[in-house]
Amino acid sequence: MEIGNILSWVTYLPALVAGVIILTPRASAKAAKWLALLGSSAVFILSLHLVIHFDSAKGGMQFEESCEWMRTAAFAIRHHLGIDGISLFLVILTTFLTPLAILCSWESITRRVKSYLVCLLTLETGMIGVFCALDLVLFYIFWEVMLIPMYFLIGVWGGERRIYAAVKFILYTMVGSLLMLVAIIYLYFAHGGSTFDLVEITRSLSSGALMLTSREEFWLFMAFLLAFAIKVPMFPFHTWLPDAHVEAPTAGSVILAGVLLKMGTYGLLRFCLPLFPGAAVDAAPYISVLAVIGIIYGALVAMVQPDLKKLVAYSSVSHMGLVVLGIFAFNMQGLQGATVQMLNHGLSTGALFLLVGMIYDRRHTRRIADFGGLAHVSPVYAAAFMIVTLSSIGLPGLNGFVGEVLVLMGSFASSKIFGSLAALGMILGAVYMLWMYQRVFLGKLENPDNGAVKDIGIREKLILLPIVLVMLWIGVYSGPFLSRMEVSLSLVEERIESVRDPGRIYRAQHPRNPDQQVDK
Repeated sequence: MEIGNILSWVTYLPALVAGVIILTPRASAKAAKWLALLGSSAVFILSLHLVIHFDSAKGGMQFEESCEWMRTAAFAIRHHLGIDGISLFLVILTTFLTPLAILCSWESITRRVKSYLVCLLTLETGMIGVFCALDLVLFYIFWEVMLIPMYFLIGVWGGERRIYAAVKFILYTMVGSLLMLVAIIYLYFAHGGSTFDLVEITRSLSSGALMLTSREEFWLFMAFLLAFAIKVPMFPFHTWLPDAHVEAPTAGSVILAGVLLKMGTYGLLRFCLPLFPGAAVDAAPYISVLAVIGIIYGALVAMVQPDLKKLVAYSSVSHMGLVVLGIFAFNMQGLQGATVQMLNHGLSTGALFLLVGMIYDRRHTRRIADFGGLAHVSPVYAAAFMIVTLSSIGLPGLNGFVGEVLVLMGSFASSKIFGSLAALGMILGAVYMLWMYQRVFLGKLENPDNGAVKDIGIREKLILLPIVLVMLWIGVYSGPFLSRMEVSLSLVEERIESVRDPGRIYRAQHPRNPDQQVDK
């Protein structure tokens, strides 16, 4: 049985729980923690309804909700929500990681606990809204709303340089998003000033009812691209990420790496490719070069990092470069690999930040040189770290392998040079991750401070267990994930191919007239 307005429930329930926490000032911090945990867990359970009732064979949006929100003489904005195979698992990833982020903060956050939980829950509403919004203004509102709680998470509960990192994060993101807003307004007037609806505008562009000149398409594409490239982050817009990760609390780093970075690559798939396919095709070689630079540069810089959190942060630059390369391969293997790798990166890198946070709570240091031989005193922790490390480097049988192989196949089909360089980046990724593991966990226990380190407890095992199980599930049986993405991604691929070869779509629809071509 389908639940009515399920997307609204999933989107706004976290904000509702945050409101309850605000309106109960006499409640203890412990009660607020339980309320936040139960509320976010309820959101995750509700979101599973989307997976169960999602029709893999159906194209277009599902679970759509649309109603008039704001109408004036000048504009009309609709509350339009919907998901397809591209956004489905990103919503599930968000609802899955949020209760784990709350649970990992159970003991480490001791001041302004209620405000901290309100920020996390409000952030969840913003993130889910970004993945579900189908009205361009509504999307922009969720995009901006999401920045505010993350700014406070870094700036209030972060490390010593938290103010610098928070300001840098919000300035970078605001610059890109303001240009995107200008492009959204331009599209609205280009469409006749009638709608901000993404589905309608995309349909008009596909059918030719709305025509953009190549110059218009290029600048609109660049405005959207900048906003998303900063969020990914693509080289050379990546410099805010290491500071934000290092200074953020553990939960902030988990959400930042696990979900927020995916908004950039999601935006490329949802907006840049369907709305501006011609500009995307023209820009693909240049964007692929930047993606490859990010893959190798991120891996090389991660290799020399003395800080565990910075190492994982730069690994994100490398891994997200791989996702961008898969998207701009413009074939089904690349698109599927990129979409799966978004999910994989959220799981593996989110788990890495959780594990780094656990050892930081015990030793109050993240310097690799301060460790060594931890496997002797924390065998369960060492085993969990090894599984997540192997997932991150793409060991067969774990989730990372599926995404990386598909991206490599798509990249090689598009360009053997880009595919080869991406493979080199993956080799470097294995080098720095395994070398880090060796220095932290293997060898003799030489630092006496490490002898008193306790192994992870029941709460921490409960946090890591579901992530490891999902890693194994995707690695062993990825079919249910890939099948739900395929139809939606095929529509994106067709949109690109209609620009590369305008006659291809006509020939597919009119097999009796294979020689007839449509006008370019």
